[in-house]
Amino acid sequence: MTQDRNELIGRFWLTVRVVILTAMTAAGAQSLAAQEPGGKVPAEDARNINITTTTAHMPLPVFSSLQAWEQRKAFLRNQILISAGLSPMPEKTPMHAQIFGKIEEQDYSIEKVLIETLPGFYLGGNLYRPRNGRAKRPGLLNPHGHWEYGRLENQPLYSGPSLGISLARQGYVVFAYDMVGYTDTIQLPHRFGSPEQRLWSFGPLGLQLWNSIRALDFIASQNDVDSDRLGITGASGGATQAFLLTAIDDRIQFASPVNMVSAIMQGGDLCENAPGLRLNTGNVEIAALFAPKPMLLVSATGDWTRNVPKEEYPAIKRIYDLYGKGDQVEVVQIDEVHNFNQLSREAVYRFFAKVNPGLSDKRELTEHDITVPPLQDMLALSNRTLPANALDLDGVFHVSRDGAQAQNSQPQDTAFLRERLRQTLAVEIPRDVITDVHGQSIVLSRTGKNDRVPGIAIQGSGAVVIVVDSDGSAAVLKTGIVSGLRKEGRALLLLDVFQTGAAKAPRNGAGPSANALKLMPDADEEERADAAAGSPKFLTFNVSNDAARVQDIVTAIFYASRSGRDVEIYANGDAGLWATFAAAISPVPVSLHLENVPKLTSDADYLQHFNVPGILRAGGLEVAEKLANGR
Repeated sequence: MTQDRNELIGRFWLTVRVVILTAMTAAGAQSLAAQEPGGKVPAEDARNINITTTTAHMPLPVFSSLQAWEQRKAFLRNQILISAGLSPMPEKTPMHAQIFGKIEEQDYSIEKVLIETLPGFYLGGNLYRPRNGRAKRPGLLNPHGHWEYGRLENQPLYSGPSLGISLARQGYVVFAYDMVGYTDTIQLPHRFGSPEQRLWSFGPLGLQLWNSIRALDFIASQNDVDSDRLGITGASGGATQAFLLTAIDDRIQFASPVNMVSAIMQGGDLCENAPGLRLNTGNVEIAALFAPKPMLLVSATGDWTRNVPKEEYPAIKRIYDLYGKGDQVEVVQIDEVHNFNQLSREAVYRFFAKVNPGLSDKRELTEHDITVPPLQDMLALSNRTLPANALDLDGVFHVSRDGAQAQNSQPQDTAFLRERLRQTLAVEIPRDVITDVHGQSIVLSRTGKNDRVPGIAIQGSGAVVIVVDSDGSAAVLKTGIVSGLRKEGRALLLLDVFQTGAAKAPRNGAGPSANALKLMPDADEEERADAAAGSPKFLTFNVSNDAARVQDIVTAIFYASRSGRDVEIYANGDAGLWATFAAAISPVPVSLHLENVPKLTSDADYLQHFNVPGILRAGGLEVAEKLANGR
């Protein structure tokens, strides 16, 4: 699987490089600041004023061809894996599954489960099995949402046991498992994720997605499960886990995310948000990655899925239509508030029965005669302690980090490393760059992105020299390095990269600025507080300052290289880090001249000098230097 993904990334990167080099050749040997503008440079940088939040109305996916969609699908799949800290996949260590405490009824049984998804970390759940004499049955996963009692919640709006019992009666083996911090999975709190942990892409979303992968491993390994017929259903936060898992794991064959797929709300909890997850995308497009396999979208009139039948469902169906499989996605709407109630559950039963015909009679597709066992009888840790090797939050983080370091120390395909680093930084190779030039003053902007990179352009000969400093272009203009380069008659491009020099401006997430927070009129109180502190929710949709600076240097490299000349970069201090990462992922080779670059030897060093979520999971400065010097 990893080899196939690496080969795909390699082919993708080669294609990008060919396209860019072709564009450079076509541009000819133009002078540095005399490019023909292909549009209007915006008056303000969109990265400061167009702030995306969990409650923004996200654009719907539109694709004219299956080929274009498949390319986008591969890109988004990698984006999910990278944001979750699962690129490459961690080692699948033995799960040491414990199955015990069987409750036997006439037509089904319920068992308690503990599995070790990471060394020292245990996931709790229940197995619901049919007692119908069949040798092999379809397997189903059921992640739960943010109800007080988690998978064991039993009330009119949500009943996990009613779902499990009914599906078992219908002929499915069901594994209902916990969110982190709920019910039996209590080693870690539900909300966690320090700045240091974010450097390693360690957080609730990634851990829960890994738990879902291991839960799928577990149920597929059961002797009475047909591993070719695996499905998933979950509501609310459980639906988020459902469509994320379907996006990255091809073993799932049918699915029903309930009351979560929406263009107007993307998930309010940290377990549904990880830095980089929804950069330029949303849950509708992520759910569509399951196409063309059978999927039922369940929605409600009284929550954020109220528009699904007329907005989100048609958009997803258009993706299915690209495969000629528009009939494989369906929608149901229930007149209720946010829920996974009996009507919603029975809609799921009917849909799954169409996908898996012949399992049971129609009577079983409606809930009846359900007796839910007492809570204590279904808890895996009732009168039982966790195994002796169970770890706390810091211990689980160290296991995850040690595994990432071990993977990073192994030889990896260069194309894979470069693409992983590029997507971690969320850097896009420009299709084109437009300019606004007045004398020596210049502003660069990527076509269609509405960003701004101000600077100073000085005409000259030889290789184009890009100069970057954290104090900006006006300050570096007075330095001895620039004076020497000017005496040599060199062509210079002095940059004010994001939030430096002339590019400084209020930005939401940069601090508790009243002006910045005005940019979030549709956000709730918690989200506004999180954004003021530069939280992971903000970073789910918006890039960090340091990542934006790398983007600006890559934009400048692309622009300068269109003249047909070589490109050099002079940078000092933290700017030397930005330049190194830019050189590592740029398809155009550059020569680096760096001074006073900070040594990044600890997590604290990264937080101070190059704070980008996931950067250490992607190999950090060590990988960037290898990629840059390898040119």
